[in-house]
Amino acid sequence: MRWLVAGAHGMLGQDLCAVLEAAGHEVTPADLPGLNILAPEQCREQVAGHDIVANCAAYTAVDAAEAQEGTAFAVNAVGAANLARAAADTGAAMVQISTDYVFAGDATTPYAEDAPLAPVSAYGRTKAAGEWAVRSLCPRSWVVRTAWLYGAAGPTGFPKAMQRLAAARDTLTVVSDQVGQPTWTWDLAHGVRRLVEAAAPFGRWHGTGSGQCSWFDLARATFEELGLDPARVSPITSAEYAAMYPAAAARPAYSVLGHDRWQQAGIEPLPHWRDALHRAAPTVLRAQSSVI
Repeated sequence: MRWLVAGAHGMLGQDLCAVLEAAGHEVTPADLPGLNILAPEQCREQVAGHDIVANCAAYTAVDAAEAQEGTAFAVNAVGAANLARAAADTGAAMVQISTDYVFAGDATTPYAEDAPLAPVSAYGRTKAAGEWAVRSLCPRSWVVRTAWLYGAAGPTGFPKAMQRLAAARDTLTVVSDQVGQPTWTWDLAHGVRRLVEAAAPFGRWHGTGSGQCSWFDLARATFEELGLDPARVSPITSAEYAAMYPAAAARPAYSVLGHDRWQQAGIEPLPHWRDALHRAAPTVLRAQSSVI
């Protein structure tokens, strides 16, 4: 298959291109300045000739989006719409990467794929709008929601942040009452590949690591992978953390997404988050020897 990967320079985009190429697919990496997803004609020109369009491009600055919702909407909704329209017009199918932030985060059981959307932040609203645009303009599409994403590319991601803090501080306090599913970009890239190769039904899918944990649990697991004492990490509540470090955007307290569609379709879901972190550590946490 011939793939166009928008946002190919990003953390997920880089892994998706590598996974697809290793599986024998023909991949066209696309990103700024070569592809501006806000330019409809440019989208149409670059999408032409491809079978699948994967949109990994996004405005992901969650707090900044509260003051710049128009900019976030342009990228996350209008840009997604431009790619979806181009895909539909040229006969391609589309993969749209979305987020757990489209939900309110107040559930107590995993969110089903068809659960009502109720975003509580600007970022969540713009990603929900992008989902709607893609499904409306390109019915032959998979909307893949992910959460707590980390990878080898770039400086971002929670495990890398914990590694940096471990080198700078003797002890850390990490939020223990926000629960979600850490997701390695490499595993998500393979999940996207499996969905498309299996000709899975179009619609909404949840591409997150299996199992669940708190940020506190993930921090301690990261310390274990670094060969450090996890007792250096202590729990703190979201309210206590917000009092010390106020944030513009609300964070979901519960970001656990259900994976029923994978089971129903007979497709292997993403592996357990703890197994993924162990496999990811050699590449995501490269400079282990520099951490004291």
